Amino acid sequence: MLPADSTPAHAGSPAPSAPVPAVASRLANVGSSPVRDILALTARPEMISFAGGLPAPELFDVAGMRTAYDRVLAENPRQALQYSTTEGDPELRAAVADRLTARGLPTGADDLLVTTGSQQALTLLATALLEPGAVVLVEDPCYLAALQTFAFAGARVVPVPTDEQGIVPEALEEIAARENPTLLYVVPTFQNPTGRTLPAERRTAVAEAAARHGFWIVEDDPYGELRYEGEPVPWIAAAPAAADRTVLLGSFSKVMAPGLRLGHLRAPAGLRRSCVIAKQAADLHTSTIDQAAAARYLRDSDLDAHVAVIRAAYRERRDALLEGLPAALPEGSRWNRPEGGMFVWATLPEGYDATALLRTAVGHEVAYVPGAPFFCGEPDPAAMRLSFTTHSPDEIGEGLRRLAKSFV
Repeated sequence: MLPADSTPAHAGSPAPSAPVPAVASRLANVGSSPVRDILALTARPEMISFAGGLPAPELFDVAGMRTAYDRVLAENPRQALQYSTTEGDPELRAAVADRLTARGLPTGADDLLVTTGSQQALTLLATALLEPGAVVLVEDPCYLAALQTFAFAGARVVPVPTDEQGIVPEALEEIAARENPTLLYVVPTFQNPTGRTLPAERRTAVAEAAARHGFWIVEDDPYGELRYEGEPVPWIAAAPAAADRTVLLGSFSKVMAPGLRLGHLRAPAGLRRSCVIAKQAADLHTSTIDQAAAARYLRDSDLDAHVAVIRAAYRERRDALLEGLPAALPEGSRWNRPEGGMFVWATLPEGYDATALLRTAVGHEVAYVPGAPFFCGEPDPAAMRLSFTTHSPDEIGEGLRRLAKSFV
């Protein structure tokens, strides 16, 4: 029985709740990706978008993939639907190793870790290598999601200047000597966002700088098989000077299907083991059935023949974009001619602001990505990235006619 002057705890107004805990401080300086935000803005079917680096969905080998999944589920469903090892499907790793070896980089299955897209590989490497405050060198401009990853890790990202051939070795040498970096992140072949390819002699210089100054090289190669002209350039990972300190990232997103979310990481044994431990904490392992289906596809289908079809289509689309740019962009604009990949990097004349003009372009039902967010250093407001892979040549022509109206 309660005393006469007592009040039940539930009577009257409820006591005020304590504030909900805030999100982690590491999110404070990491914004949403401008590219992902623009993709959400331009999802309307009437929009012609040069914004996203999206593979052409009509070129997916749907029949081949369906057959691969059907065979996996018919022949070995209990294993395909079960938990798996963190390192990845042995058959898939062997197939990837064979493809890398055939392209000039001797690789064994045990040299590889399968990841949930090559984006996860970046996260695992950041976990394994980066202490808060560690210095990461990047090309300027740089792949946006890499900048996000390094920001989450608490790294201090330092830009290295680039020119029309990519990262400038002399600048890398000077900055590495001054900053004592932990790693350099680079996309040397058909770089995102610029489409540039680093020449062989510069790749050698990058490898030698890593050996001289003691930093890791993370060589990201999602676009290397999408070459439309010119001769392949050896990977930095193949350079003897940096073989013990280069990590090569690859992906099936651009040559098979991005929805599979299958990537791979090739690294020296000690670092690879650390990445395996980090992956155990992240997701245990990449989807068993998707790995099995990809391995079966590689066994039963001719991926090289499929990639040849993709290359032919993308070459035609690249050429359509390049042919239409003189009439679409203001006089005095500049752009490059990438030998492969998915992007053309354009620069408007002085005084133009590509970010400010995007709203006008969207009003004409066409979109692109402003170049400024890709810069870690001083941004170029006149720069813009144009992707040519998603739309047909006719749609590209119409998109460029709409884009031209934005500058009137």
